[in-house]
Amino acid sequence: MQKSISGFSKLSKAEKINWLIANHFGNKKHAKTVLESYWNEDKKLQQLHDEFIENTISNFYMPFGVAPNFLINEKLYSLPMTIEESSVVAAASNAAKFWLNRGGFKTNVISTEKIGHVHFMFKGEKNALVNCFNALKPKLLRATATLTKNMEKRGGGILDFQLNDCTSKIPHYYQLEVTFETVDAMGANFINSCLEQIAVTFETLSKEASNLNGILPEVVMSILSNYVPNCVVRAEVSCAVDDLTLEGHFTGSEFAKKFIQAVRIAEVEPFRAVTHNKGIMNGVDALVIATGNDFRAVEAGVHAYAAKSGQYTSLSHATLKNNIFRFWLDLPLALGTVGGLTALHPMVKFALELLGKPSAKDLMQIVAVAGLAQNFAALRSLTTTGIQKGHMKMHLLNILNQLQVNTSEKEQLIIHFKTKSVSQHAVAEALKNLRA
Repeated sequence: MQKSISGFSKLSKAEKINWLIANHFGNKKHAKTVLESYWNEDKKLQQLHDEFIENTISNFYMPFGVAPNFLINEKLYSLPMTIEESSVVAAASNAAKFWLNRGGFKTNVISTEKIGHVHFMFKGEKNALVNCFNALKPKLLRATATLTKNMEKRGGGILDFQLNDCTSKIPHYYQLEVTFETVDAMGANFINSCLEQIAVTFETLSKEASNLNGILPEVVMSILSNYVPNCVVRAEVSCAVDDLTLEGHFTGSEFAKKFIQAVRIAEVEPFRAVTHNKGIMNGVDALVIATGNDFRAVEAGVHAYAAKSGQYTSLSHATLKNNIFRFWLDLPLALGTVGGLTALHPMVKFALELLGKPSAKDLMQIVAVAGLAQNFAALRSLTTTGIQKGHMKMHLLNILNQLQVNTSEKEQLIIHFKTKSVSQHAVAEALKNLRA
C-alpha cells in the first residue's frame, strides 16, 4: 500500500529515491539500478538536467534522429527529430527525397502575432466601462514600458490593445485583449508579465475612475493564449501530375486522384481528420521537442485551429488544376529560438546549430515542412501499399528487442521478414521455429 509524504520536495535527490523505492517497489535493487543507469556520467551535466524541473530523480531518454534531404525554399536542411514512434523519421526522409527533385518545399510566414487576455468581471454599465477603458488605455500601456523596452529594441512589443464584451457567453464577463510580437522568443513569460502588470494597473486606476460609479472590475486571471490563429505559416509542394507516377502502382493522374480523395475525406470526416492531423503532428512534435519548444502548447493551438470552423477538419489540402498537383497546409506555430531551453540543453543547442541557427520565423517554416512531409508520406502509403507494411517493418526491431533475441537471431529474422508481413505473433512464431 502506497504512503503519503509531507515535505517531499525538500528531500535530497538520494532521499527522494530511497523513499520511492522503499514504498513502491518489490525489487528495490533493480528499481534503483534502472534509475541510476540513466544518470549522466558528467555530474555537471546531470545537475543541469536535474534543475530543469522539480523532484528530478533520473532522465527519460528519447531517440534523437535526423531526416536529411529537405529542400526548403531552395536551401537544403537535415531535420533533427526527437520521437519514440517507429517509421516517423523514415517517412519524413522518404518524403524529403521524393520532393527533392520535384522542386522541394515552399514556405511562407503569413503572420506572427500572439494574444493574451486579462479576464475580468464587471457588473456596471457597459458604456461606462468602455469610456473608462478608452481613458485608461494610454496609462495601461505605459505601465508595461519597463517590461517591453528590451523586446521593442528587437522589433517586438505590444501591437494592439482592446476591450472585448463577452457577456453573451458569461454574464458580466469582459476581456482586455492584448496582441504581441515576440520576435525570436516564444514569449510566454514576457506576455504573462505584461498582462499581469496591466491587470494590476487596471484595478488600481479603476478605483479612481469617477465614471464607473463605484462599481469596479474584478480581475479573474491574466494569461497568454496558446491559440495563435494570427501566428501562421504555410508549407506546400507542387509538381506536374505526371511526376507523381509510381511505378508498379499508379499513373500520376491516378495517384493524384486517390490522394486528393483521401485528403477530402479528412476534410469532411472528424474521425478521419483526427488521425490525419495526428500524422502531421508526428513530424511537427518531433522537431518541436528537438528544438526545446513547448509541444503541448503547439498541439493545443493546432487542434483548436483545426476546429475553428465549428467542425474539426483536416489541416492539409490538395488540388489538381491544369495538370499541376498541389498539396499544402497552414499551421499556427508559436515557436522560439531564444530563451527557455535553447541556451541550456546541449542537444537543443545542437539541433538549432544543425538547422543553421534559425530565427523563429525560419523555425516556423521548417517545422511546418516536417508536418507536411509526414502527412504526404502517410497518405502516400495509405493510398498505395497500406500503412502497416512500412510501419511494421520499422516496428520489427522493437518486437525483436521485446522478445530479447540475440544478435544472430536478430540478423536472421530481419532477413526473414524482408519479404513477409510483420506482426507480434508472426515474429514470435518465426523466433520459435528458429530456436527449434
